[in-house]
Amino acid sequence: MATTVIGFAERASIARPPLNIETKPRTYLEEKVRAEFEEIVGDSPALKTALDLVSMVAPTDSNVVIIGETGTGKELIARAIRSLSGRQGCAFVKVNCAAIPLGLLESELFGHEKGAFTGAIAQKKGRFELANKGTLFLDEVGDISLELQAKLLRVLQEREFERLGSNYTQKVDVRLVAATHRDLAAMVSQGTFREDLYYRLKVFPIHVPPLRQRVEDIPKLVSHFTNFYSRRMNKNIEEIPSATMDALVRYRWPGNVRELQNFIERALCYALRFLNLNRSALTGRQIWQ
Repeated sequence: MATTVIGFAERASIARPPLNIETKPRTYLEEKVRAEFEEIVGDSPALKTALDLVSMVAPTDSNVVIIGETGTGKELIARAIRSLSGRQGCAFVKVNCAAIPLGLLESELFGHEKGAFTGAIAQKKGRFELANKGTLFLDEVGDISLELQAKLLRVLQEREFERLGSNYTQKVDVRLVAATHRDLAAMVSQGTFREDLYYRLKVFPIHVPPLRQRVEDIPKLVSHFTNFYSRRMNKNIEEIPSATMDALVRYRWPGNVRELQNFIERALCYALRFLNLNRSALTGRQIWQ
């Protein structure tokens, strides 16, 4: 049965590229980004600016730092950079630096030898080694300790490292893409982030705008997520009336695209529950309030 879903309760500061740079190849690359990553939805100027920068830097081998609030889609941007690079056929290795205890992060990044520390019962390759010839995505790089920042800087500068418990120096060829929701410049001023590492990472910064700065993209995102979850739940959502969309556009979405996505999924779950209870046509007030 079809249902009608109704009744839902600083623009990014990026320097524009020089005007003498060819724009046609970038347009092609932006279209390729959208073709390969359906989750990148929207046509707002703020999003287009970010995608324009992706298309500029992706074919190079430069380090990139992606800056944006939680839930804005930083990993999607990182994957797009890798997909459009010369390393697209090689590994894409992700590390969430905030999710790994500080005492284990060094081993996770650089690996260890058997017996290097208590519990090291076997040799382990680190993420840098696994990403050799490919792309390493360091998510939440601002959460790395100062001590480990020094070792990360050495890898970026010298392209070499040692596993924990080993004296053997290994060479590595990795394209680094980092991401953070923190203000790294402020952390440098506070002494909680190394200045030299900051400038090493900030070769090419990309700011991903929060959803409140791209409100014109909300209708497309709502339609995208509604179609996605309605197919998954085997439901037929007939329309999203203008009053509903207006309410969604007015909301600030502090959790950004991720919050909107989760809200749509939850809303459709409630709709499914009411359909199971009552097979008659349901109003949005019954479902969403």
